[in-house]
Parts: sequence; C-alpha cells; structure tokens
Amino acid sequence: HNVYGERQNIGDRYRNVAGIFMNQIMQGQPLTIFGDGEQTRAFTYVGDVVPVIADSPFNAKARNQIFNIGADTPYTVNELAEKVAAAMGVPLNIMYLDGRNEVKHAFSSHDRLRDVFAYTATVSLEEGLARMAGWARRVGAKQSKRFSAVEIMKNMPKSWLAEFLPDCQEVIK
Repeated sequence: HNVYGERQNIGDRYRNVAGIFMNQIMQGQPLTIFGDGEQTRAFTYVGDVVPVIADSPFNAKARNQIFNIGADTPYTVNELAEKVAAAMGVPLNIMYLDGRNEVKHAFSSHDRLRDVFAYTATVSLEEGLARMAGWARRVGAKQSKRFSAVEIMKNMPKSWLAEFLPDCQEVIK
C-alpha cells in the first residue's frame, strides 16, 4: 500500500508519489509519471493505518500474524494525479517518462485485517489528499536530496540513471 498524509517527506523524489506530486506542484513543475499512468495502487491515509499498528500489541489474535493494512479501492496513478491537482487547486499538468520495470497492479486483501481488527479505512482519498495538501502548503516545497551513491544500477529507470551518470549518455540509451 501507499501510505500518504501530513508529515510525509515531500522532499523525497524517489518514494511516496502523493508527496512527490504535491512538491512538484509547489515548485511549478509538471507531475512526472512513469509509463502510461495506468498502473494501479491503493492509497491509504496515514490516520487509517496508525491506530491498527498502535493497537496490534494489545490484540492477542494479532500476535505473530502479518496483516495488509490499507484502503480497499485501487486507483490508477493518472487518477491520483488528477485528485492531487484538484486538492492543490491547480490545473493538471503531467509529463510522462519512460516506463519502469514494476508491478502493473498492486492491491492487497484485507479480509484477515477485518476479521481480527474489524478494520475499515474511513478517510476517502479526496479527503486525505485535501488534509495533506493543506499541510503541504503550510510547510512549503522541499528540495529533493539526490542519492549520492548507488550500489546497483541494473533496471534503474533511465531518468534516475541520468542523475548518476550524466556524462555517460551511451550507457543510458
């Protein structure tokens, strides 16, 4: 699951797509999407995840178990981009990058979670993004730190590889 919400590191250019999008908007940049944007993910507001984690040590049925905690509705990355732009009050502006070698559809069952915790995510994607957008506007855009050393370059997206090997364009092609 992709967990998002207030206090997320919006300056991380490699993880947490909702935060990346909001940071790009605040810097006047287009939202960058790898591939066609039709890959699906479940986006879960942090306030729907934390209570389960906090309660798990006190639930005997949860001991030594693994649970998928998250929202029940998957969205495409394109749909997320639309919803983030709306939450930030800006027109949608997307720049598509070369696709990455990644799972096209990532979604989990929450049946065990519901059985043990009677869990239901309560914050809609639109409401969670609105909360996060208000916070992001208050803290402002953050500069992204670039990785300084990478051990494995294999299967790295070309746009990331260009950051590490700017003088080696032949390797990127």
